[in-house]
Amino acid sequence: MAVPGKVAAFRLPPLPTVGEIIKLFRLKAQKQLSQNFLLDLRLTDKIVRQAGELKNAHVCEVGPGPGGITRSILSAGVQQLLLIEKDARFVPGLQMLSEAAPGKLCVVHGDILTYKMEKAFPKHLKKNWEDEPPDIHIIGNLPFSVSTPLIIKWLENVSKKDGPFIYGRTQLTLTFQKEVAEVDVAVVHFTPLVQPKIQQPFKLVEKVVQSVFQFRRKYCFRGIETLFPESGRLKRTEQLMMTADVDPTLRPFQLSMSHFRNLCNTYRKMCDEDPSLFAYSYREELRQRKKTRNLLKSTSQPKQTEEENQL
Repeated sequence: MAVPGKVAAFRLPPLPTVGEIIKLFRLKAQKQLSQNFLLDLRLTDKIVRQAGELKNAHVCEVGPGPGGITRSILSAGVQQLLLIEKDARFVPGLQMLSEAAPGKLCVVHGDILTYKMEKAFPKHLKKNWEDEPPDIHIIGNLPFSVSTPLIIKWLENVSKKDGPFIYGRTQLTLTFQKEVAEVDVAVVHFTPLVQPKIQQPFKLVEKVVQSVFQFRRKYCFRGIETLFPESGRLKRTEQLMMTADVDPTLRPFQLSMSHFRNLCNTYRKMCDEDPSLFAYSYREELRQRKKTRNLLKSTSQPKQTEEENQL
């Protein structure tokens, strides 16, 4: 008998197991997409608990697949759950879950990279950036192969306070899968800071970080060199590292947040002094150099053949 004055916890009606759903719809994990199904509900419950209190929260799950984590989210008592699934094979099974949780679950067949998250949740949930995070959560089980562009997109959204962060400091709980001899799963919980550690434009920070990790096993100066054109590269690299007070023999993974802050701040000053510097692309320089070599090779070949013919 229900206790007066208390709302009964939400429970899904009897349903086929996730394994049975996979067999029913003949679903197979595609290795080229780094897909791997989570079948153990004890594991999915544990993952969802990492998100914190979800009772009456609004949640968006990215890439629910056959719906293992989805069931655990629903069991946590959420107010509303939005599923965004790119792979059409999973939609029928997710629709079955939607019918079992009327009014709680919405299934969208789409790509999270292009989905307009600004309209995903009710406007009344918005909070000021300086306030506590809104009662909104994004949860996703992301294969390593597809996680990088999505994380970069969300980090840029954080810097601009748009996308899912138009509602405030929306929290993310993400699992990352890596297939080695067996599947490794790591859970990471993100809560955006009120003030960023590095107060520079996102694109500038992204460029510096990408350059540093260009050669991740070499000394950091080797990657930092790629920020500058070949002409004057050594001198500018030395200037940047000395001003930022960074030891050039450190490996990229040994650099601290303060190192990256100093590098970004110093690089910004150098870009202010030379506006063409930020537009420089190391990869484009390499492409142009290769193109020139190939062109010289193709134009010199006929001349060599003509000379040979004259002999």
